[in-house]
Amino acid sequence: MPWNPEVYNQFKDVRFKPFFDLASLIQAEENMQAIDIGCGTGEQTAILTEQLPNAYFTGVDSSPEMLQKSATLENDRLHFELGTTEDLIASGKRWDLIFSNAALQWSDDHTTLFPNLLHLLNKGAQFAVQMPVQNENILNKLLLELVNEEPFRGYLNGWQRISPVLSMDAYAQMMFEHGLEQMQIMTKVYPIIANDHDTLYNFISGSALVPYMERLNTAQQEEFTKVYKARIAAYFTKLPAIYAFKRVLLYGRKA
Repeated sequence: MPWNPEVYNQFKDVRFKPFFDLASLIQAEENMQAIDIGCGTGEQTAILTEQLPNAYFTGVDSSPEMLQKSATLENDRLHFELGTTEDLIASGKRWDLIFSNAALQWSDDHTTLFPNLLHLLNKGAQFAVQMPVQNENILNKLLLELVNEEPFRGYLNGWQRISPVLSMDAYAQMMFEHGLEQMQIMTKVYPIIANDHDTLYNFISGSALVPYMERLNTAQQEEFTKVYKARIAAYFTKLPAIYAFKRVLLYGRKA
């Protein structure tokens, strides 16, 4: 099951709020060489090029389906590439800005990943990252409970996606060790108000649910969806419901 931009962007307004919060932390500089890791459809990267008129952006994403939407956005200061975070690290290229909004939670082993990314910063470069704190978000907790129960554990052969997102203390330490200053590190709740349970299901179906559904056949997907929706309804007993979705924002500048 590939990423579906239409499903993901059903909650465009909700997903853009943390992007704008993160983007507001960036300081404009002359001739910035900037990378947007996990750029998706490229729409947010294009906004960054407008906000930073003297920056040259490369948007990288591992999803061909997402990048199909980006072709019309390219210009002399913005282009897009198909690739992974691991490809970026392997290239060894250094940047004046490393930006990533809601993407690095899909890369494993942050105790290795983040030092490798921070190593790619030029002197004076900026680092700006936002990720959902999946381990603390209830829809993710309900999902993880369900995939560890039968018959779904059997359907998935025991596979599960454990969030690699670490504590704020851990990121602060890594950023400090790599010479970052002017650090701003925070967890912020971005509430989702849902008038029905399908809204909550649809929100997670465009992101964290994707790798599970792609491992199930059609009948198993239907069974899983039915049970998962029932779990959501059992937890959120009052409507409209508020879903307190937590995200961590990281910013710093290399001395």
